[in-house]
Amino acid sequence: MTEAIPLSRPDISDREIRAVVETLKSGRLSLGPKAPQFEKMVAERAGRMHGVAVSSGTAGLHLALMALGVGPGDEVITPAFSFVASANCILHSGATPVFVDCDPKSQNVCAAEVEKKITDRTKAIIAVEVFGNPAGIDEIEQLALRYEIPLIEDCAESLGCSLAGRPAGSFGRVGVFSFYPNKQVTTAEGGVIVTDDDHLAGLCRSMRNHGRPDLVEQGPGLGTWLVHERLGWNYRLSDLHAALGVAQMERFDEIIEMRQRVAAVYTRTLAGNTNLILPTIGDDTVMSWYVYVVRLSAEFSQLERDEIIAGLRRHDIGASNYFPPIPLMPFYRKVFGYKPGGFPCAESVSQRTIALPFFNSLTDNEIDLVCQTLDVMIQRVMFTRGALRPGRGA
Repeated sequence: MTEAIPLSRPDISDREIRAVVETLKSGRLSLGPKAPQFEKMVAERAGRMHGVAVSSGTAGLHLALMALGVGPGDEVITPAFSFVASANCILHSGATPVFVDCDPKSQNVCAAEVEKKITDRTKAIIAVEVFGNPAGIDEIEQLALRYEIPLIEDCAESLGCSLAGRPAGSFGRVGVFSFYPNKQVTTAEGGVIVTDDDHLAGLCRSMRNHGRPDLVEQGPGLGTWLVHERLGWNYRLSDLHAALGVAQMERFDEIIEMRQRVAAVYTRTLAGNTNLILPTIGDDTVMSWYVYVVRLSAEFSQLERDEIIAGLRRHDIGASNYFPPIPLMPFYRKVFGYKPGGFPCAESVSQRTIALPFFNSLTDNEIDLVCQTLDVMIQRVMFTRGALRPGRGA
């Protein structure tokens, strides 16, 4: 059954449809002009010299690690509270993930906790901007410079965000964006690696194309197309996907303005709800808003959170939990033996997060309905346990 107010919905206009149709008619479905155009647009938004389009953000993280020479015997520091790709890419490189607990305000890792995990085997740091919030990434950048460890900025969720005037993607050695359908800008599936490092960009371009020389990317050439200089993968982004991305980037300011409006209405409407912790955004941060995730206050259990989400769904309102701690996922527990209690902040946050419907065309009336229903579901849970107290608007 389709929810009356879904959790997310891509913003696809006639411009995007025309762009994809024109590319279909052009006969250049891959290795055409659209991918380089999309790369350039994303790199410019991030303030970087190079963009390397790939088939997903996960592929971008993997290639970044491989280009940095990460492999067996190495360690890579990564957040415990994140989407699983930020750890899986480390295993795919042959290295070992070293998890860091999150900060309770931003849900990002902080430099002091990262520093505690640095050893002589640390080959890279992956810092994730959780929910698109770049808080603390500048401090981690300085830490990485001090220890001479490459920083990979996992900015998959933060295109268009900035910290102290610097755009997301401009921190560290390399950044990686994602363009899944619920992101600010979508290519359906896809990602872009951004960097100022000429050599690293060239390696990523080669490895995304089966290890072919970078200069033959635009199509077969006599004696070069079947020459493979290094181990590579088929991580290319097709021109169909890139055409969609170009059209989205042409509407970028309009898209971000709409998302900022939706977030502002949510914040204003939920500000009086004492049972919720709203997103904490620093004064030096500009958000482009990937999602709007609230957190129940400390007295709520995971079971109660799940009941609240189920109640929202019964009323045809899309809602979801967010990010179980990666070390506690079945695969990581089986392989590495992690147990509950090792990452207390990530565990606490993950048990109480609720992602609310968030997309560009969400109306004020729909947001008000979501917030009213959320409050009713919270009060219902509290009544059930005999602890009813005032919530929104009290």
